Amino acid sequence: MFFRKTTQPAEAALAEPHKLEDEGVLASLRRRLKAAGMSEAARKAAAVELERLAKMDASLPEYAIGMGWLEFMAGLPWSKSTVDDLDLARAEAILDARHHGLAQVKERILEHLAAKTLRERRSARVLVVDDEAIARENLAHVFKKDGYAVTAAEDGLEALDRLAEAPADVVVSDLKMSRMDGQELLTAIRARHPQTGVILVTGYATVDSAVKALKSGADHYLSKPVDLDEMRRAVAEVLDKRRTLAPARGSVLCFAGPPGTGKTSIGQAVADALGRVFVRLSLAGMRDEAELRGHRRTYVGAMPGRILKELARAGYRNPVFMLDEVDKIGQDFRGDPASVLLEVLDPEQNAAFVDNYLEVPFDLSGCMFVATANLVDRLPGPLLDRLEVLPFQSYTEREKREITRRFFLPRQFAACGLPPEGLKVTDQALETIIRDYTREAGLRNLEREIARLARRLARLTLSGQAGAVPAHLTPETVAALLGPPRVSREGLQDKSRVGVTTGLVWSEAGGEIVLVETTRMPGTGRLILTGSLGEVLRESAQTALSYVRSHAAALGLPENFFAAADIHVHIPAGAVPKDGPSAGATIALALVSLLTGRPARADTAMSGEMSLSGRILPVSGIREKVLAAARAGLTQVVLPRRNERDVAELTPDALEGLHIVLADEVADVVETVLEPAADKGRPPAGRGVAPAPHKGDDPP
Repeated sequence: MFFRKTTQPAEAALAEPHKLEDEGVLASLRRRLKAAGMSEAARKAAAVELERLAKMDASLPEYAIGMGWLEFMAGLPWSKSTVDDLDLARAEAILDARHHGLAQVKERILEHLAAKTLRERRSARVLVVDDEAIARENLAHVFKKDGYAVTAAEDGLEALDRLAEAPADVVVSDLKMSRMDGQELLTAIRARHPQTGVILVTGYATVDSAVKALKSGADHYLSKPVDLDEMRRAVAEVLDKRRTLAPARGSVLCFAGPPGTGKTSIGQAVADALGRVFVRLSLAGMRDEAELRGHRRTYVGAMPGRILKELARAGYRNPVFMLDEVDKIGQDFRGDPASVLLEVLDPEQNAAFVDNYLEVPFDLSGCMFVATANLVDRLPGPLLDRLEVLPFQSYTEREKREITRRFFLPRQFAACGLPPEGLKVTDQALETIIRDYTREAGLRNLEREIARLARRLARLTLSGQAGAVPAHLTPETVAALLGPPRVSREGLQDKSRVGVTTGLVWSEAGGEIVLVETTRMPGTGRLILTGSLGEVLRESAQTALSYVRSHAAALGLPENFFAAADIHVHIPAGAVPKDGPSAGATIALALVSLLTGRPARADTAMSGEMSLSGRILPVSGIREKVLAAARAGLTQVVLPRRNERDVAELTPDALEGLHIVLADEVADVVETVLEPAADKGRPPAGRGVAPAPHKGDDPP
């Protein structure tokens, strides 16, 4: 005897045409639904709807609604999956071939794939429970030949001890045993180890005992003497079922970084490395919750949500599903789409995701969800808690040059019909394009300039002028083809100025250079702040002024310098809103420069918030800020000492040409940032990292 769990009423309804149903559209739809591999709940719901439509006039609106719903159910990939390619070397080769740089990102992805590979290769564990030694030995021998890891126990109590030591994937147990029989063991396993499959075997099989065992949670009920082929099929079926119902609970990756750094293309590469379908859903500007969860099936225009529609279009239930621009999702009176993502991205909930249109649970646990964002600060806390943020950092100039040579030049030359070997491009020409025609953390504008260059060369090729196309691309020919430079290095001042310091900021577009300008005029002790500054920046400026006033004597200033004067602090580009906790030290040094008359060095930039006592506090985005300083042609950067670990993680090419100074307090870097007195030499500014004099009890 071989008993199985079944859903006879639903299956019967899908298998048997209703007496009032014609052998037409409904019959065809019935066959598709039966072959779709739906869950038990979906089969029951579909059977009920089929019965209703079979008795309904086809001209009614409800008939069209029901038919649309059943067509959508039949088109969903309930059980259709792709087989993962778990060759780690192949995955690494694909990532390296398509993306230069991004070492930390690729390493984290390979770790994710390695864990999945080991999990898939692990031998399934089978626990054999029987009070007859010969029965245990025979079954153990069979399962070991099939590649399973096998343990054995004499009765239910010993089996529970074995499960406490090492959980098993499948338990094959006799029904009649001393101390604890198979039925009692089944009840205990369902209470303590709900993910473990259970197969009961007995020589006293009856319909009542089979029904009782299946109702208690047994996966199969077999009679003795056991048919070994039947036993193998039963174990394989239980393992496959458990693997489907309880997939690995991996973290959801969130690729976060400036635009153009390769977040979407890395997601595509991961899908290709695994051999999965790639699905991309842009969430930018999405405000209606129904776009993700669907509409209630109460009117003709009701539609399913985008999640299930994309899965139906992909045709498989386990794609790499990219939720693009998740930080730009909206919220208004139509609902909060981000709240839907709380369920979609939670491995404990998405196995039973309910779309409003479908109205029955659909298993999303097979999907590998990947989110992308420019700034994760915009994400709601509960949603961010479900994501493992993987930062995509800015590219160095050397990386941009290599990417241009390996990817952009061949692609754009081919797009314009130019032979790739017909023109030699020097490194100096590429540096000119990168420095004088683009200023970005990513690569999009760089590829646009390469495309523009290729089009100009194609135009010259067809002009018919002898020698119009240069044999070598040099900085001079770049300027002739692309015109005057488009980017001016506003961060590199022509000379040191009193009251003007250079700051480093971090935005969703990467690192940028800003100037902090200050001036003093007769007045009544007011602090004037302009430049579209946010509340945090305004508080930083007020803190910086209070620090300077409280340390006036140490800085060589009169105690009442602010009594009859107004001080104006301005950050240019007033049309651009600015805010963030990283400009306090820069503003403080600008004020010291203004009030002491000492020019601030034009080749030095700094970043760091400050406390009221003058301590320089750590900031984020160190790599992006350092690269912004290098792009602007600066030679020295002052950073908080507490960011020493971030500086140590920078690659040598990111530090090339820069002198990094680490400081604890504002007073430590006054001589570094401001021009020295006439009898003192200027501190050297070369490559490397140098600490400012350490003061106080704060740890570095």
